[in-house]
Amino acid sequence: MALRTQSRHKHGELSDDQIRERRTQLRRSKDRRFRGLAKTLDELVRAGSLLSHDPNFRYMASILVEQTLDISKSDLACLYIRSDPEHRSDLNLIHRRGRYQVPERLSRHSELVQFVEEAGETVVLLERKPSPFLELLLDSRMQCGIGLPIATPTARLGILILNSLNPNFYNRERFDFLDSFAKLAGGMLHNSRMYLDLRETLRRVEELERYQENIFSSMTNLLLTTDGRGRIRYFNRAAGERLGLSESDIGNDLGEYFAGKIGRRILREIDSARRDRLEILDMEGIYKDPQREMDFSLNLSPLLGRRGGHEGITLLFTDQSREKELQEKMEQVVEERRLIKDMFARYLSTEVVSRLVESPDLVKPGGDKKVATIFFADIRGYTSFSEGREPEYIIDVLNEYFSEAVEVVIRHKGYIDKFIGDCIMAAWGVPLQTEEEDAVQAVSCALEIQELVRSKQRSFFRGEASKLKIGIGMHTGPIVAGNLGSSRRMNYTVIGDTVNVAARLEGVAEADEVIITQHTCDYIRDHFKLEKRKPVKVKGKIQPIPIYRVLRKVS
Repeated sequence: MALRTQSRHKHGELSDDQIRERRTQLRRSKDRRFRGLAKTLDELVRAGSLLSHDPNFRYMASILVEQTLDISKSDLACLYIRSDPEHRSDLNLIHRRGRYQVPERLSRHSELVQFVEEAGETVVLLERKPSPFLELLLDSRMQCGIGLPIATPTARLGILILNSLNPNFYNRERFDFLDSFAKLAGGMLHNSRMYLDLRETLRRVEELERYQENIFSSMTNLLLTTDGRGRIRYFNRAAGERLGLSESDIGNDLGEYFAGKIGRRILREIDSARRDRLEILDMEGIYKDPQREMDFSLNLSPLLGRRGGHEGITLLFTDQSREKELQEKMEQVVEERRLIKDMFARYLSTEVVSRLVESPDLVKPGGDKKVATIFFADIRGYTSFSEGREPEYIIDVLNEYFSEAVEVVIRHKGYIDKFIGDCIMAAWGVPLQTEEEDAVQAVSCALEIQELVRSKQRSFFRGEASKLKIGIGMHTGPIVAGNLGSSRRMNYTVIGDTVNVAARLEGVAEADEVIITQHTCDYIRDHFKLEKRKPVKVKGKIQPIPIYRVLRKVS
């Protein structure tokens, strides 16, 4: 035994004690390695379970960053993700942990990004020294960094970067955990993004389906479809209402449903279009059931699936009975608008006529109660002036005056009701009513006409007619406006006590005067300078009526 020991020492071999010591060291190293792997596995399982709590992409990204920093005891962790699947954009920072300033994005052209994504390998920089991957150290104080691809075999999502203030920080144990966890997270993040994309696609499909359904439902035409065996598959709301269809008819044979309701020839054409995949247009027929009858035209066309397969036919009915009704209503509306134009165009402003044409209901058939301001403007001295003069000359004088005065009335949105000899009767508040504005416009019109008569530049009342003047009376109150007359001749006019009072006041007004009642005054008091006059007794009224002379407009 001693000789063998001496012989081993002589030849440099290990002693038995040394062999036992070496074996002990190897066993301890394996134990440490095993414990390290077990710890790494435990941490990986725990971190992975946290990832699976919520499929939300942002949540998973935050867990990836938080767990890698906490378990590796790094000083900084950042996750940069691509926003487009075509890899044409830079990588954007979506989550970070650490108090250091870091870039908000990484250029897709950088050495680090291109290497990690193309090679699919992790990059480790153990100390700060010149390197093509120096941007891996996100802050100038960082001494060690690791960049891990977040990817799957078919998709590149981004890069996870961790930094440490200590050089040589990322050893084998940390690398094993980070590499394994990054691979696990890459698959889960990819699935999350696919789930989000699928949900967004589903949302868009549902929106398109609702949009299509709304279009079909709002169609006035009657739309039906069948499957390849001729069973009712879909109908829109119009078809349901006018063909008596209900949800219980879905799946029933179309020919059986229409038997006895439409002609046999039409049924044969429907069956032929389904069987031979034909397009048949412009057929006409009559639909009858106990509740309704409808003239229709029908177009048939084959219904194809996504791969071109035959899935039935489309039937598009046009309700010609309703089309005729709509045409008649349209013609009636056009005629109403034409009548309104004919009735008012000569006596109202273009603005008011346009509004009436757009809203013909504002001119009600028969009488319509309104509050209006009635205006009478009479020529003073006309009777004596006209005696002994030729009628043609008198008419020329009146027409010259009326042409100017009517334009003033229309410009102030008044309605020319009629001409009574040398008197103009106009109304404000018909056919459109705005009460206070009506009264203000009417009084403004009266003052402008008087100013026009007094003007030396006037184009009427010249020569022998130069001494003629105008007296104007007005009253505001309830009237009835509507079409009066017979089937042969009908005019839009106003009647009522308000009209009579205004006519009486025209007789009270002297030359160059504008006389109004208390009712008109109540609407225009703040707009004009008035002079109170002694109340006057007029025909048809027991008590005298308070009156005012309008002097001028308040500026």
